[in-house]
Amino acid sequence: MNRVTNRTWLMAIFILVLMTGMLFFLGEYWMKADSWVSAPGSPHVYSNRNLGVGTIEDRSGTLLLNMGSKREYADNKATRKSTLHWLGDREGKISAGAVSHYAGAMVGFDRINGIYNTEQTAGTTKLTISSRVQNAALEALNGRKGTVAVYNYKTGEILCAVTSPTFDPNEVPDVAGDTTGTWEGVYLNRFTQVSYIPGSIYKVVTAAAALESVPGIEDMTFQCTGKVEYGEGENVATVTCESVHGKLNLKGALANSCNCCFAQIAEVLGRDAMLEAVQRLQVTDSVRFDGITTARGNYDITGAGAASFAWSCIGQHTDTVNPARFMTLMGAIAGGGQAASPYIVSQVTCGEDITYRAQTEKTDRIMSEEIAATLKTYLRGNVKDIYGDWKFPSIQVCGKSGTSQVGGGQTSNALFAGFAADPQYPLAFVCVVENGGYGATTCIPILNKVLSECKAIMAG
Repeated sequence: MNRVTNRTWLMAIFILVLMTGMLFFLGEYWMKADSWVSAPGSPHVYSNRNLGVGTIEDRSGTLLLNMGSKREYADNKATRKSTLHWLGDREGKISAGAVSHYAGAMVGFDRINGIYNTEQTAGTTKLTISSRVQNAALEALNGRKGTVAVYNYKTGEILCAVTSPTFDPNEVPDVAGDTTGTWEGVYLNRFTQVSYIPGSIYKVVTAAAALESVPGIEDMTFQCTGKVEYGEGENVATVTCESVHGKLNLKGALANSCNCCFAQIAEVLGRDAMLEAVQRLQVTDSVRFDGITTARGNYDITGAGAASFAWSCIGQHTDTVNPARFMTLMGAIAGGGQAASPYIVSQVTCGEDITYRAQTEKTDRIMSEEIAATLKTYLRGNVKDIYGDWKFPSIQVCGKSGTSQVGGGQTSNALFAGFAADPQYPLAFVCVVENGGYGATTCIPILNKVLSECKAIMAG
Protein backbone atom coordinates (compact mmCIF):
# COMPACT_ATOMS: atom_id res chain seq x y z
CA MET A 1 0.00 0.00 0.00
CA ASN A 2 2.79 2.44 0.94
CA ARG A 3 4.53 1.71 -2.36
CA VAL A 4 1.35 2.55 -4.31
CA THR A 5 0.86 5.72 -2.28
CA ASN A 6 4.41 6.83 -2.95
CA ARG A 7 4.03 6.20 -6.67
CA THR A 8 0.78 8.18 -6.67
CA TRP A 9 2.52 11.13 -5.03
CA LEU A 10 5.42 10.93 -7.47
CA MET A 11 2.99 10.87 -10.38
CA ALA A 12 1.09 13.86 -8.95
CA ILE A 13 4.32 15.82 -8.54
CA PHE A 14 5.37 14.92 -12.10
CA ILE A 15 2.02 16.06 -13.50
CA LEU A 16 2.18 19.28 -11.47
CA VAL A 17 5.68 20.05 -12.76
CA LEU A 18 4.60 19.26 -16.32
CA MET A 19 1.52 21.50 -16.08
CA THR A 20 3.55 24.30 -14.49
CA GLY A 21 6.05 24.07 -17.33
CA MET A 22 3.30 24.10 -19.93
CA LEU A 23 1.64 27.11 -18.32
CA PHE A 24 4.97 28.90 -18.16
CA PHE A 25 5.63 28.16 -21.83
CA LEU A 26 2.14 29.29 -22.85
CA GLY A 27 2.62 32.50 -20.90
CA GLU A 28 6.00 33.12 -22.51
CA TYR A 29 4.55 32.28 -25.93
CA TRP A 30 1.63 34.68 -25.50
CA MET A 31 3.91 37.48 -24.33
CA LYS A 32 6.88 36.96 -26.64
CA ALA A 33 5.81 34.96 -29.71
CA ASP A 34 5.75 38.00 -31.96
CA SER A 35 9.32 38.89 -30.96
CA TRP A 36 10.44 35.24 -31.35
CA VAL A 37 9.23 35.00 -34.92
CA SER A 38 10.79 38.34 -35.83
CA ALA A 39 14.07 37.79 -33.97
CA PRO A 40 17.24 38.17 -36.07
CA GLY A 41 18.09 34.81 -37.57
CA SER A 42 14.50 33.66 -37.98
CA PRO A 43 14.45 31.80 -41.33
CA HIS A 44 10.86 32.94 -41.93
CA VAL A 45 11.79 36.60 -41.79
CA TYR A 46 15.53 37.26 -42.13
CA SER A 47 18.14 36.88 -44.84
CA ASN A 48 21.82 37.63 -44.17
CA ARG A 49 21.04 39.49 -40.92
CA ASN A 50 18.50 41.71 -42.68
CA LEU A 51 14.74 41.53 -42.80
CA GLY A 52 14.19 39.60 -46.01
CA VAL A 53 10.55 40.15 -46.98
CA GLY A 54 8.30 43.05 -47.88
CA THR A 55 8.63 46.68 -48.88
CA ILE A 56 8.93 50.01 -47.08
CA GLU A 57 7.30 53.25 -48.22
CA ASP A 58 7.39 56.83 -47.01
CA ARG A 59 4.26 58.73 -46.00
CA SER A 60 3.38 59.58 -49.61
CA GLY A 61 3.82 56.03 -50.90
CA THR A 62 7.30 56.52 -52.37
CA LEU A 63 9.11 53.16 -52.39
CA LEU A 64 12.11 53.30 -50.08
CA LEU A 65 13.15 49.66 -49.96
CA ASN A 66 12.24 46.29 -51.40
CA MET A 67 13.57 43.77 -48.90
CA GLY A 68 13.72 40.76 -51.18
CA SER A 69 16.89 38.82 -51.85
CA LYS A 70 18.50 41.71 -53.75
CA ARG A 71 17.48 44.37 -51.17
CA GLU A 72 16.66 47.13 -53.63
CA TYR A 73 16.64 50.70 -52.30
CA ALA A 74 14.93 53.77 -53.77
CA ASP A 75 15.74 54.89 -57.30
CA ASN A 76 16.75 58.34 -56.06
CA LYS A 77 20.29 58.56 -54.66
CA ALA A 78 19.46 61.38 -52.24
CA THR A 79 16.56 59.35 -50.84
CA ARG A 80 18.79 56.29 -50.41
CA LYS A 81 21.19 58.37 -48.33
CA SER A 82 18.65 60.35 -46.30
CA THR A 83 16.63 57.31 -45.21
CA LEU A 84 19.47 54.82 -44.67
CA HIS A 85 19.45 55.05 -40.86
CA TRP A 86 15.81 53.95 -40.76
CA LEU A 87 16.13 51.19 -43.36
CA GLY A 88 19.52 49.71 -42.47
CA ASP A 89 22.38 48.79 -44.79
CA ARG A 90 22.92 45.50 -46.60
CA GLU A 91 25.50 44.25 -44.11
CA GLY A 92 23.30 44.85 -41.07
CA LYS A 93 25.74 47.31 -39.49
CA ILE A 94 23.06 50.01 -39.29
CA SER A 95 20.14 48.90 -37.16
CA ALA A 96 16.64 49.28 -38.60
CA GLY A 97 14.90 48.80 -35.28
CA ALA A 98 11.50 50.23 -36.18
CA VAL A 99 11.20 48.07 -39.31
CA SER A 100 12.40 44.92 -37.53
CA HIS A 101 9.93 45.50 -34.70
CA TYR A 102 7.03 44.86 -37.08
CA ALA A 103 8.57 41.88 -38.87
CA GLY A 104 5.79 39.59 -37.59
CA ALA A 105 3.15 41.92 -38.98
CA MET A 106 5.01 42.04 -42.30
CA VAL A 107 4.88 38.26 -42.79
CA GLY A 108 1.38 37.77 -41.42
CA PHE A 109 1.74 36.39 -37.90
CA ASP A 110 -0.61 36.05 -34.96
CA ARG A 111 -0.48 33.97 -31.80
CA ILE A 112 -3.30 31.65 -32.87
CA ASN A 113 -2.40 30.91 -36.48
CA GLY A 114 1.36 31.46 -36.40
CA ILE A 115 2.71 32.63 -39.77
CA TYR A 116 -0.53 32.39 -41.71
CA ASN A 117 0.62 34.11 -44.90
CA THR A 118 1.65 30.86 -46.54
CA GLU A 119 1.60 32.41 -49.99
CA GLN A 120 4.43 34.75 -48.88
CA THR A 121 2.65 37.84 -50.15
CA ALA A 122 5.07 40.65 -49.39
CA GLY A 123 3.96 42.96 -46.63
CA THR A 124 4.35 46.74 -46.74
CA THR A 125 5.44 49.05 -43.94
CA LYS A 126 4.50 52.70 -44.34
CA LEU A 127 6.65 55.19 -42.45
CA THR A 128 5.59 58.64 -41.28
CA ILE A 129 8.69 60.33 -42.68
CA SER A 130 8.68 62.18 -45.98
CA SER A 131 11.56 61.40 -48.34
CA ARG A 132 11.10 64.91 -49.71
CA VAL A 133 11.73 66.46 -46.30
CA GLN A 134 14.51 63.98 -45.49
CA ASN A 135 16.31 64.97 -48.68
CA ALA A 136 15.89 68.67 -47.93
CA ALA A 137 17.33 68.18 -44.44
CA LEU A 138 20.31 66.20 -45.68
CA GLU A 139 21.04 68.77 -48.37
CA ALA A 140 20.83 71.57 -45.79
CA LEU A 141 23.29 69.79 -43.49
CA ASN A 142 25.67 69.88 -46.45
CA GLY A 143 27.93 67.06 -45.29
CA ARG A 144 28.19 68.19 -41.67
CA LYS A 145 27.63 65.68 -38.90
CA GLY A 146 24.46 65.91 -36.86
CA THR A 147 20.72 65.40 -36.99
CA VAL A 148 17.58 67.31 -37.94
CA ALA A 149 14.18 66.11 -36.80
CA VAL A 150 10.60 67.39 -36.96
CA TYR A 151 7.43 65.77 -35.62
CA ASN A 152 3.75 66.56 -35.32
CA TYR A 153 3.24 67.10 -31.59
CA LYS A 154 -0.52 66.55 -31.92
CA THR A 155 -0.41 63.20 -33.73
CA GLY A 156 3.11 61.94 -32.94
CA GLU A 157 4.12 61.43 -36.60
CA ILE A 158 7.83 61.99 -37.27
CA LEU A 159 8.01 63.84 -40.58
CA CYS A 160 11.78 64.07 -40.66
CA ALA A 161 14.65 62.53 -38.71
CA VAL A 162 17.80 62.61 -40.76
CA THR A 163 21.30 61.64 -39.67
CA SER A 164 24.65 62.68 -41.09
CA PRO A 165 27.13 61.34 -42.05
CA THR A 166 25.39 58.79 -44.20
CA PHE A 167 26.14 56.99 -47.45
CA ASP A 168 24.49 55.51 -50.49
CA PRO A 169 23.94 51.79 -49.78
CA ASN A 170 24.58 51.18 -53.49
CA GLU A 171 28.03 52.83 -53.19
CA VAL A 172 29.37 51.71 -49.81
CA PRO A 173 32.49 53.65 -48.71
CA ASP A 174 35.57 52.14 -47.08
CA VAL A 175 34.53 52.99 -43.54
CA ALA A 176 37.08 50.71 -41.88
CA GLY A 177 39.96 52.23 -43.86
CA ASP A 178 38.94 55.87 -43.28
CA THR A 179 41.69 57.98 -41.67
CA THR A 180 40.06 61.39 -42.19
CA GLY A 181 37.20 61.09 -39.68
CA THR A 182 34.66 61.55 -42.47
CA TRP A 183 32.80 58.37 -41.57
CA GLU A 184 33.20 58.55 -37.80
CA GLY A 185 29.96 57.35 -36.20
CA VAL A 186 28.33 56.66 -39.57
CA TYR A 187 26.59 53.53 -38.28
CA LEU A 188 24.85 55.51 -35.52
CA ASN A 189 21.39 57.03 -35.82
CA ARG A 190 22.22 60.35 -34.21
CA PHE A 191 18.56 61.11 -33.53
CA THR A 192 18.02 58.03 -31.38
CA GLN A 193 21.41 56.61 -30.37
CA VAL A 194 23.39 59.72 -29.37
CA SER A 195 23.17 62.25 -26.55
CA TYR A 196 24.75 65.69 -26.88
CA ILE A 197 25.93 68.42 -24.54
CA PRO A 198 22.95 70.76 -24.89
CA GLY A 199 24.43 74.19 -24.27
CA SER A 200 21.95 77.01 -23.96
CA ILE A 201 18.87 75.11 -25.17
CA TYR A 202 18.99 73.69 -21.64
CA LYS A 203 18.13 77.13 -20.27
CA VAL A 204 14.54 76.29 -21.24
CA VAL A 205 14.66 73.52 -18.63
CA THR A 206 16.06 75.89 -16.00
CA ALA A 207 13.47 78.54 -16.87
CA ALA A 208 10.68 75.96 -16.50
CA ALA A 209 12.11 74.93 -13.13
CA ALA A 210 12.25 78.53 -11.94
CA LEU A 211 8.68 79.27 -13.05
CA GLU A 212 7.51 76.20 -11.16
CA SER A 213 9.49 76.62 -7.93
CA VAL A 214 10.41 80.28 -7.37
CA PRO A 215 7.48 82.54 -6.42
CA GLY A 216 7.68 85.91 -8.17
CA ILE A 217 10.54 84.86 -10.45
CA GLU A 218 9.13 86.88 -13.36
CA ASP A 219 9.33 90.08 -11.29
CA MET A 220 12.97 89.53 -10.28
CA THR A 221 15.90 91.09 -12.12
CA PHE A 222 19.48 89.92 -12.44
CA GLN A 223 22.63 91.85 -13.26
CA CYS A 224 25.10 90.75 -15.93
CA THR A 225 28.57 92.32 -15.80
CA GLY A 226 30.12 89.72 -18.06
CA LYS A 227 31.12 87.29 -15.33
CA VAL A 228 30.08 85.79 -12.00
CA GLU A 229 32.84 84.64 -9.65
CA TYR A 230 32.60 81.92 -7.01
CA GLY A 231 35.22 81.50 -4.29
CA GLU A 232 38.32 83.56 -3.61
CA GLY A 233 41.97 83.72 -4.60
CA GLU A 234 43.37 80.64 -6.29
CA ASN A 235 40.09 78.78 -5.75
CA VAL A 236 37.95 81.22 -7.70
CA ALA A 237 35.70 79.72 -10.39
CA THR A 238 33.96 81.85 -12.99
CA VAL A 239 30.85 81.80 -15.13
CA THR A 240 31.27 84.11 -18.12
CA CYS A 241 29.16 85.75 -20.81
CA GLU A 242 30.28 86.84 -24.26
CA SER A 243 28.53 90.19 -23.67
CA VAL A 244 27.66 92.49 -20.77
CA HIS A 245 23.88 92.35 -20.78
CA GLY A 246 23.13 94.60 -17.82
CA LYS A 247 19.85 94.16 -15.93
CA LEU A 248 17.53 91.43 -17.19
CA ASN A 249 14.45 89.58 -15.99
CA LEU A 250 13.88 85.88 -16.65
CA LYS A 251 12.39 86.46 -20.10
CA GLY A 252 15.25 88.77 -21.07
CA ALA A 253 17.84 86.38 -19.68
CA LEU A 254 16.45 83.56 -21.85
CA ALA A 255 16.19 85.77 -24.93
CA ASN A 256 19.76 87.03 -24.57
CA SER A 257 20.97 83.60 -23.44
CA CYS A 258 22.77 85.29 -20.55
CA ASN A 259 25.01 82.87 -18.68
CA CYS A 260 25.56 85.29 -15.80
CA CYS A 261 21.86 85.84 -15.19
CA PHE A 262 21.16 82.12 -15.36
CA ALA A 263 23.95 81.51 -12.87
CA GLN A 264 22.10 83.83 -10.48
CA ILE A 265 18.77 82.17 -11.32
CA ALA A 266 20.40 78.86 -10.41
CA GLU A 267 21.29 80.25 -6.96
CA VAL A 268 17.71 81.36 -6.36
CA LEU A 269 16.34 78.08 -7.69
CA GLY A 270 18.55 75.72 -5.70
CA ARG A 271 19.79 72.23 -6.39
CA ASP A 272 16.83 70.25 -5.08
CA ALA A 273 14.33 72.17 -7.21
CA MET A 274 16.52 71.78 -10.30
CA LEU A 275 16.90 68.04 -9.76
CA GLU A 276 13.16 67.69 -9.25
CA ALA A 277 12.46 69.65 -12.44
CA VAL A 278 14.83 67.54 -14.53
CA GLN A 279 13.01 64.44 -13.30
CA ARG A 280 9.53 65.93 -13.80
CA LEU A 281 10.34 67.18 -17.30
CA GLN A 282 11.87 63.74 -18.11
CA VAL A 283 14.83 65.44 -19.78
CA THR A 284 17.23 62.57 -19.15
CA ASP A 285 14.75 59.76 -19.85
CA SER A 286 14.80 57.55 -22.94
CA VAL A 287 12.04 57.84 -25.52
CA ARG A 288 10.46 54.55 -26.57
CA PHE A 289 8.65 54.07 -29.86
CA ASP A 290 8.26 51.31 -32.45
CA GLY A 291 10.62 48.96 -30.65
CA ILE A 292 13.31 51.63 -30.30
CA THR A 293 14.67 52.89 -27.00
CA THR A 294 16.70 56.06 -27.43
CA ALA A 295 19.85 56.99 -25.58
CA ARG A 296 19.39 58.55 -22.16
CA GLY A 297 20.53 62.00 -21.19
CA ASN A 298 22.52 62.97 -18.11
CA TYR A 299 22.21 65.51 -15.32
CA ASP A 300 24.60 64.86 -12.44
CA ILE A 301 25.55 67.52 -9.92
CA THR A 302 26.94 65.13 -7.33
CA GLY A 303 29.82 66.92 -5.66
CA ALA A 304 29.47 69.94 -7.95
CA GLY A 305 30.68 73.27 -6.60
CA ALA A 306 28.70 76.48 -6.95
CA ALA A 307 30.16 77.34 -10.35
CA SER A 308 29.68 73.81 -11.68
CA PHE A 309 26.07 73.81 -10.53
CA ALA A 310 25.58 77.14 -12.31
CA TRP A 311 27.07 75.69 -15.50
CA SER A 312 24.75 72.69 -15.19
CA CYS A 313 21.78 75.08 -15.32
CA ILE A 314 23.30 76.67 -18.43
CA GLY A 315 23.62 73.36 -20.26
CA GLN A 316 27.26 72.49 -19.69
CA HIS A 317 29.00 70.64 -16.78
CA THR A 318 28.02 66.96 -17.28
CA ASP A 319 24.68 67.68 -19.01
CA THR A 320 23.67 65.65 -22.07
CA VAL A 321 20.35 65.33 -23.90
CA ASN A 322 19.06 63.01 -26.59
CA PRO A 323 17.61 64.85 -29.63
CA ALA A 324 14.42 62.77 -29.71
CA ARG A 325 13.77 63.52 -26.04
CA PHE A 326 14.40 67.25 -26.39
CA MET A 327 12.18 67.44 -29.47
CA THR A 328 9.41 65.81 -27.42
CA LEU A 329 9.96 68.37 -24.64
CA MET A 330 9.44 71.15 -27.19
CA GLY A 331 6.27 69.41 -28.32
CA ALA A 332 5.00 69.32 -24.74
CA ILE A 333 5.57 73.06 -24.31
CA ALA A 334 3.73 73.72 -27.58
CA GLY A 335 0.94 71.36 -26.53
CA GLY A 336 0.26 73.09 -23.22
CA GLY A 337 2.34 70.78 -21.03
CA GLN A 338 1.58 67.51 -22.81
CA ALA A 339 2.17 66.23 -26.34
CA ALA A 340 1.82 63.15 -28.50
CA SER A 341 4.55 60.55 -28.19
CA PRO A 342 6.58 60.30 -31.40
CA TYR A 343 6.42 57.34 -33.76
CA ILE A 344 7.74 56.53 -37.24
CA VAL A 345 5.71 53.50 -38.41
CA SER A 346 2.17 54.46 -39.37
CA GLN A 347 0.85 51.21 -40.82
CA VAL A 348 1.78 47.67 -41.83
CA THR A 349 -0.20 45.66 -44.35
CA CYS A 350 0.18 42.01 -45.31
CA GLY A 351 -1.75 41.00 -48.38
CA GLU A 352 -5.17 42.61 -47.96
CA ASP A 353 -4.92 42.74 -44.17
CA ILE A 354 -3.88 45.75 -42.11
CA THR A 355 -1.76 43.99 -39.50
CA TYR A 356 -0.70 47.13 -37.63
CA ARG A 357 -1.96 50.70 -37.48
CA ALA A 358 -0.43 53.39 -35.28
CA GLN A 359 -2.51 55.22 -32.71
CA THR A 360 -1.71 58.53 -31.10
CA GLU A 361 -0.56 58.21 -27.50
CA LYS A 362 -0.05 61.14 -25.15
CA THR A 363 3.04 61.76 -23.05
CA ASP A 364 2.77 62.35 -19.34
CA ARG A 365 1.82 65.88 -18.32
CA ILE A 366 5.19 67.41 -17.46
CA MET A 367 4.13 70.99 -16.68
CA SER A 368 1.02 73.05 -16.14
CA GLU A 369 -0.75 74.82 -18.98
CA GLU A 370 0.16 78.16 -17.38
CA ILE A 371 3.91 77.45 -17.34
CA ALA A 372 3.77 76.05 -20.88
CA ALA A 373 2.00 79.22 -22.06
CA THR A 374 4.63 81.42 -20.39
CA LEU A 375 7.48 79.47 -21.96
CA LYS A 376 5.77 79.64 -25.33
CA THR A 377 5.61 83.44 -25.00
CA TYR A 378 9.29 83.55 -24.06
CA LEU A 379 10.36 81.31 -26.96
CA ARG A 380 8.27 83.28 -29.42
CA GLY A 381 9.91 86.46 -28.15
CA ASN A 382 13.34 84.92 -28.74
CA VAL A 383 12.61 84.60 -32.45
CA LYS A 384 10.82 87.94 -32.88
CA ASP A 385 13.22 90.05 -30.83
CA ILE A 386 16.58 88.29 -31.13
CA TYR A 387 16.91 85.85 -34.04
CA GLY A 388 14.50 87.65 -36.37
CA ASP A 389 11.15 86.51 -37.77
CA TRP A 390 12.44 87.19 -41.27
CA LYS A 391 14.75 84.19 -40.94
CA PHE A 392 11.66 81.95 -40.90
CA PRO A 393 9.63 83.57 -43.70
CA SER A 394 7.32 80.60 -44.29
CA ILE A 395 6.23 79.84 -40.73
CA GLN A 396 6.11 81.50 -37.28
CA VAL A 397 8.55 79.85 -34.91
CA CYS A 398 9.20 79.69 -31.16
CA GLY A 399 12.71 78.55 -30.31
CA LYS A 400 15.98 78.60 -28.43
CA SER A 401 19.50 78.29 -29.78
CA GLY A 402 22.42 76.60 -28.10
CA THR A 403 26.18 76.61 -28.55
CA SER A 404 27.73 73.81 -26.53
CA GLN A 405 31.40 73.62 -25.69
CA VAL A 406 32.74 70.12 -26.35
CA GLY A 407 36.35 70.55 -25.23
CA GLY A 408 39.57 69.30 -26.81
CA GLY A 409 40.01 72.51 -28.77
CA GLN A 410 37.08 71.60 -30.99
CA THR A 411 34.59 74.07 -32.43
CA SER A 412 31.39 74.12 -30.38
CA ASN A 413 28.33 72.14 -31.40
CA ALA A 414 25.42 74.16 -32.76
CA LEU A 415 21.87 73.40 -31.59
CA PHE A 416 18.39 74.83 -32.03
CA ALA A 417 15.10 73.50 -30.67
CA GLY A 418 11.55 74.79 -30.79
CA PHE A 419 8.16 74.54 -32.46
CA ALA A 420 5.86 76.31 -34.88
CA ALA A 421 3.61 78.97 -33.36
CA ASP A 422 0.85 78.40 -35.91
CA PRO A 423 -1.56 75.70 -34.58
CA GLN A 424 -2.33 74.76 -38.19
CA TYR A 425 1.20 73.37 -38.37
CA PRO A 426 1.81 71.62 -35.03
CA LEU A 427 5.50 70.94 -35.59
CA ALA A 428 8.19 70.58 -32.94
CA PHE A 429 11.81 70.24 -33.99
CA VAL A 430 15.44 69.88 -33.02
CA CYS A 431 18.64 70.48 -34.96
CA VAL A 432 22.19 69.53 -33.96
CA VAL A 433 25.26 70.28 -36.06
CA GLU A 434 28.44 68.86 -34.58
CA ASN A 435 31.28 71.41 -34.47
CA GLY A 436 28.91 73.82 -36.17
CA GLY A 437 29.68 76.89 -34.06
CA TYR A 438 26.89 79.25 -33.07
CA GLY A 439 23.46 77.60 -32.80
CA ALA A 440 21.36 80.33 -34.35
CA THR A 441 23.78 81.12 -37.18
CA THR A 442 24.20 77.49 -38.23
CA CYS A 443 20.87 75.84 -37.46
CA ILE A 444 18.28 78.44 -38.46
CA PRO A 445 18.98 78.26 -42.23
CA ILE A 446 18.74 74.46 -42.04
CA LEU A 447 15.49 74.54 -40.10
CA ASN A 448 13.95 77.19 -42.33
CA LYS A 449 14.42 74.93 -45.34
CA VAL A 450 13.15 71.82 -43.54
CA LEU A 451 10.13 73.50 -41.95
CA SER A 452 9.17 75.02 -45.30
CA GLU A 453 9.08 71.53 -46.81
CA CYS A 454 7.08 70.20 -43.84
CA LYS A 455 4.54 72.97 -44.24
CA ALA A 456 4.26 72.24 -47.95
CA ILE A 457 3.49 68.53 -47.49
CA MET A 458 1.02 69.26 -44.70
CA ALA A 459 -0.76 71.93 -46.74
CA GLY A 460 -0.89 69.96 -49.93
